[in-house]
Amino acid sequence: METGASVFATPATMPPGPLARLLEEHGHTALYFAEHTHAVAGRQAERMPHKFRETLDPFVAATAAACATRSLRVGSAICLVAQHDPLVLAKTVASVDHLSGGRVDFGVGAGWAVDEMRHHGVDPDRRFARMREHVEAMRAIWTQREASYAGKSVAFEGVWSWPKPAQWPHPPVMIGGMGPRVLERVLAYGDAWLPDFANEETFTHTLGRIPELRKRAEDAGRGPVPVVLAGVPHDPRVLERCEQAGVTRVLTLLPAAGRSVVERYLERYELAIAAWRGE
Repeated sequence: METGASVFATPATMPPGPLARLLEEHGHTALYFAEHTHAVAGRQAERMPHKFRETLDPFVAATAAACATRSLRVGSAICLVAQHDPLVLAKTVASVDHLSGGRVDFGVGAGWAVDEMRHHGVDPDRRFARMREHVEAMRAIWTQREASYAGKSVAFEGVWSWPKPAQWPHPPVMIGGMGPRVLERVLAYGDAWLPDFANEETFTHTLGRIPELRKRAEDAGRGPVPVVLAGVPHDPRVLERCEQAGVTRVLTLLPAAGRSVVERYLERYELAIAAWRGE
């Protein structure tokens, strides 16, 4: 089982390049960046931690991280894909994958900030359907020389778009979420599942769903579907349970803070990893 991290990159956070290099030097395999385009002014925004209001663009951050490393996987966890123009986002993700030499993982989710969605013209009640169409449209752009797609929220014909991603057929699409229909989404248009630890009860339930995901993927004639678990606590017992359940990679959520705070946090994470590995 591999280890990595996610982070809300902000102007106050350790910069993406040095942070990525630190993780790679410490033997971790991935760094993913969260996304919020903006916060809607008002009481809710005032109560939010600064990291939700000041988040750097995840793909700009991922580019900086990729340029500072050689093998580290970079990407989004998560990209609020329903809030993007899929033609523009397909170009962005393909460009980062090209520049990184094929190291992008594309984590997507439908989001929870209803006011933010509405500012993007997204109907919150249709965000999951819109997410699916946008991912499918991006797949068409990435894999077809002359791409076409017809959906309710996006439709186009005869699109030429380069560069194509360095990875074939495209960067892995990691579907975020823990809801009752998330496995359907993973199997319908995803390449991996990206749940969150959340709490002990949710964690236990998530691990219990991995055999179901394996069985349904096998029945559909697919190969193994990776599971990347985000937000893991620094507990070797949790890491052991993840490995036994077949989790592919675990992620810790790094603090949106400077280098000294991040290094102390990373030290606690790595002590738990060492204890799990018996080192």
